[in-house]
Amino acid sequence: MSKISRVAVAGLRGDSGKTLVSIGLAHAYSQRNLKVAPFKKGPDYIDAAWLSLATNQTCRNLDTFLMEEDVILASWERGLVESDIAVLEGNRGLYDGMDAHGSHSTAALCKLIDCPVLLVLDVTKMTRTTAAIVKGVQAFDADVNLMGVVLNRVAGKRHEKVIRDAIHEYTGLPVLGSIPKLKEGSIPSRHLGLITTDDHPEALKAVQFAAEVMQDHVDLERIRALGTYESKSKRIISKDQASKDISSSDTLMIGVIRDAAFPFYYPENLEELKFRGAELVEISILENRELPVSIDALYIGGGFPETHAERLSQQRVFLDSIKRAAEEGLPIYAECGGLILLARSLQYEGKSYPMAGVLPVDIGWQAKPAGHGYSYGTIDKDNPFYPDGTVIKGHEFHYSLISNPDDEYLQKTALSLAKGSGVGAKRDGIVYKNALALYTHVHAAGLPAWGDGMLRAAEIFKKSNNY
Repeated sequence: MSKISRVAVAGLRGDSGKTLVSIGLAHAYSQRNLKVAPFKKGPDYIDAAWLSLATNQTCRNLDTFLMEEDVILASWERGLVESDIAVLEGNRGLYDGMDAHGSHSTAALCKLIDCPVLLVLDVTKMTRTTAAIVKGVQAFDADVNLMGVVLNRVAGKRHEKVIRDAIHEYTGLPVLGSIPKLKEGSIPSRHLGLITTDDHPEALKAVQFAAEVMQDHVDLERIRALGTYESKSKRIISKDQASKDISSSDTLMIGVIRDAAFPFYYPENLEELKFRGAELVEISILENRELPVSIDALYIGGGFPETHAERLSQQRVFLDSIKRAAEEGLPIYAECGGLILLARSLQYEGKSYPMAGVLPVDIGWQAKPAGHGYSYGTIDKDNPFYPDGTVIKGHEFHYSLISNPDDEYLQKTALSLAKGSGVGAKRDGIVYKNALALYTHVHAAGLPAWGDGMLRAAEIFKKSNNY
């Protein structure tokens, strides 16, 4: 047995300060020569990237909607092995889920993995009422292990004292930190939450700032002590129990467009392809190179093509090579930002930018999300990656939408959605030859059919080119 500490940082809502605390704790512990295992509850890519930067370790997403419980427990246990502390950032409010029962909430996840919760409270213009809120959170679900509270945006010493005294008297929980109102140095926001680490001009400085805030205003040692337990199990579910081998006489080469415009990939998705024997070829479209002719499939994840639209549209050599490859039957799997890249054009902030022109659609933009949240549906049309009847669980978050919807492209979609927006009319997954473009993001740990489909499509294409 070994002693391991774990803490889940949760709030009452978004923008409560939990990201600042999560990143700050993670980096502060790393600076104390502790190996930190970072986790993010939910499907978010951006917070996970910041936690990876803060710890120099790969951050894993844990999500009870996207993954089965045994998969979550296996991922959690893998992170704890040879680590000193696990830091999990929650999402939304602690008890917020898909329904009135809190399905798939941060609280539900913490109970599953047996992780104590550090509650971050924005105490702006509030004193004794804070204790009533904490008391309510405490009583709402006695099975949630609350280790203590961190106060955020505290106005001064008197403000802090009244709140500390009230929480102590009425709840018995310790106040483990008191963060003053910060005038500068916070991590900036953008329309999808935090900006990415790639786009932040001083990402490392921002992470260091967060750590210094924790060191100055939070009891790091007590948090670690309260979260420590004896680890009795080193059991790790082997990936070969969940993955089916697809043999190939030669190594399959799968291109991955990954740069500042397309940074959104779950590590498990890329690892699944490598575990199955594929070799990943990372490609940056921003470098104006042609698509490598040696690849057997192409994976284009999500990101911010809109903020890089002008530069992307100027990469005609690269865009033309994608279109040429699609016409020649290269399997292309594109998610959200990848869908935009394959479209004819993107209209953004009053300008039109030509894209690769693989799909017969144009992309518009609106001020509010066109799709936001979990999605699920069933494959009901032929496509290069998924068998008919495959159930897809995923999520979407996009402000873009098809600006010229018509029946023709909807008839070429492969996914019928029971929940979600997709490309419109409860459909998603535009099919063109061997390309499939969806707004739905999927996680390989929760969808083995994704890895099967990628490898199968790549192998078929490779064999067809060898004959």
